[in-house]
Amino acid sequence: MPLRRIPVLTLAAALLVTTAACTATGGAAEEGGEGAVLRLIDPGNAGPLAYAKREGIFEERLAEVGATIEWGGSYASFTAASEALRTGDINIQQGALSPAVGALTTSDDLRVFMVADTADPEAPLADGLVVPADSDADSLHDLVGARIAVNRAGKGEYLLLRALEAEGLEPDDVERVHLDPQEGAAAFASGDIDAWWAIVDAYPEAVANGARTILTGQDVDDADLGMFAARVELLEEHPEAVEVFFEVYNELVRQGNEDPEAFQNVFLDEGPTARTGDRLDDAIETTRLAHEFRYPTGEDLAAIETVGGVFHEHGILAEAVTASEVVFDLSAATG
Repeated sequence: MPLRRIPVLTLAAALLVTTAACTATGGAAEEGGEGAVLRLIDPGNAGPLAYAKREGIFEERLAEVGATIEWGGSYASFTAASEALRTGDINIQQGALSPAVGALTTSDDLRVFMVADTADPEAPLADGLVVPADSDADSLHDLVGARIAVNRAGKGEYLLLRALEAEGLEPDDVERVHLDPQEGAAAFASGDIDAWWAIVDAYPEAVANGARTILTGQDVDDADLGMFAARVELLEEHPEAVEVFFEVYNELVRQGNEDPEAFQNVFLDEGPTARTGDRLDDAIETTRLAHEFRYPTGEDLAAIETVGGVFHEHGILAEAVTASEVVFDLSAATG
C-alpha cells in the first residue's frame, strides 16, 4: 500500500522510537478496548518519523485499524529510553541490538519484533575507535594499557570487545572507561582518556574536530542488528497496530532510498539540529542506502545470541541470551 503523502526518506541513525503506554499505564482508548494508542518520543529534525509526524502519515494509517498516535518528549540516552520502555511509559523503542540485549534478557515484558541489517558497507561511517591527532597510536596493539571510553553494554563496548578478540588481545589489556556519548566527547576533548569508540553523531563530530580513526565497525566481525522492541502487552493485544507501524516504516525506508533529501532538516533548516555541509551529505547517503526492516529469521536469532554472548562471556550480562525468549513472532500474531 503506497504512502498517501509525497515521497520521503529515512535516516538510519540510531534514533530512539517509542510508542504507546501499555494497558496498565495507557490512555483511555486502550483501557476501553477501542484500540492501541501509539506514543512516540519526539523524532527530532530528520528521518522517517520526523517526516511522518509533520505529514500525519501514521495518524492516517493507524486510524484504519482503530489505533491512534501521540508524539511525546525525548530522552537523554538510549539507556533512559530503555528504562521508560521497561516501566511501560513507552512501549516501542528503536535502536541497535547491542545496547538492548541487557534489557531484553532481564525483563519478561519486552520483545524484539523486527530487525534490519546495520549500515550498508558503502554508507558513510557511523562509528570508530578514535585517538587525538597527536597520538602515537596507529593500531589497537598500540593502545594496550590505554584508557578507552565506551558506552557501557552498548555499541561501542561491543565493537571494542570484538576488535580485541580479533587482534588476539584480552579485554583487560585496555582499561574500558564507561561513558555515555556526551561524557565521552568531553573526556576525549580534555585528554582524560586515550581513545574513544565514538558512535552515531559523536563519531563524525570527533573526526571533524581532528581525531584520527584507528578502527571502525566495518573492520570488525559485527553481528549487530538494527531492531525495534516493544512491550509484550502491546504486541499481544494490538498486533494489527504494530503491523501497520512496521509496514509504514518500511514504505518510508523504500521512498527514502529514492528521495533521501526529503527527510533532512524536516522542521528546521537552521540551528543545532539542522545538518549542513558534509554532515548533510553523509545523512543523505546513509538514507539512500538504508535497509528495510524484516521479521526476525533463523539467521537473525543466531546473530542475537552472538551479540548477547559477547557481553555474557565478559561478565557484562549475568545470563546468556536465548533468542527465542526475546523475540516476538508478529507475523504469526497477525495471521
